Amino acid sequence: MLYRENGQFKTSYRADQQVFPILQDRVAIALLLTLAVVAVPLLASEYLMRAVLIPFLILSLAALGLNILVGYCGQISLGTGAFMAVGAYAAYNFQVRIDGMPVIASLLLGGVFATLVGVFFGIPSLRIKGLYLAVATLAAQFFVDWAFLRIRWFTHDNPSGSVSVAGLSVFGFAIETPAQKYLFCLAFLIVFAALAKNLVRGAIGREWMAIRDMDVAAAVIGIRPVYAKLTAFAVSSFIVGVSGGLWAFVYLGSWEPAAFSIDRSFQLLFMVIIGGLGSIMGSFFGAAFIVVLPILLDNMPQWFGIPLDTAMASHLTFMIFGSLIVFFLIVEPHGLARLWSTAKEKLRLWPFPH
Repeated sequence: MLYRENGQFKTSYRADQQVFPILQDRVAIALLLTLAVVAVPLLASEYLMRAVLIPFLILSLAALGLNILVGYCGQISLGTGAFMAVGAYAAYNFQVRIDGMPVIASLLLGGVFATLVGVFFGIPSLRIKGLYLAVATLAAQFFVDWAFLRIRWFTHDNPSGSVSVAGLSVFGFAIETPAQKYLFCLAFLIVFAALAKNLVRGAIGREWMAIRDMDVAAAVIGIRPVYAKLTAFAVSSFIVGVSGGLWAFVYLGSWEPAAFSIDRSFQLLFMVIIGGLGSIMGSFFGAAFIVVLPILLDNMPQWFGIPLDTAMASHLTFMIFGSLIVFFLIVEPHGLARLWSTAKEKLRLWPFPH
């Protein structure tokens, strides 16, 4: 009975249109942010930071960008790994070719170049959709893999395609420890999540959703499909490009094009589908499901004292993981975010039946 909005009256349009209209939601988000910013860096172990939290934050950011394109605008993309690679290699070139280039500026400029590539490969969406569009974006994946392997300029004349960065610093503060890297990624995630939430609530977000639901009807009522689709590709590619730079600079440190293979594209697409299409919160749920669950399944035999060799445990992890994906898609095709919304609605009515 604590999760009620009784007595919470809105006296202005601004109060009625705020992101979290219920006071309890605002308090919960404030507590969650305080926990993430203050408590986690102090209490979490180095292993938890490196293996779970940092990849979770970066992949959440990438899933957030993909969700704008797939979930809100309805444009299927299988080239997310390619846009991450463009952001990573563009940020790397800015970092190594321009002396004194700030890390944040390199990452943002990497996102800009990912935007240009994303819009270029999004042009076919003006004529095709569905499976044909997925194949067109898949071409971006193979083209980018070939370019970063064959064109040595992108890798600073390194024939293997493997590059590395070190000595990251922001405003004179070094980013070396896992806690510092965690806070750096968390800052990016908070800023882009807030921007994405406000975008999808505004006029451009409504245009994306109209195109997703029925593009012909959206065009009839005055929405420009060219503008809506290309802006969705642009915003999505920018966020994905920044996440690619973070994945390369902060999580990997040294990488090659294989780090952004087609497996990464499918992984991010699974995150969006499992977490919930057209939901900002679903991006976080999907990333947590993909990142945390395999680690739990790998360690579970040791926790319960079950004698399993490494190969068998790895195969069982893939089997259970795939089975759970199928189970969630059957039970709740709208993703984990829909389950969370349903639970909140039931909590608002409890203990009354209606």
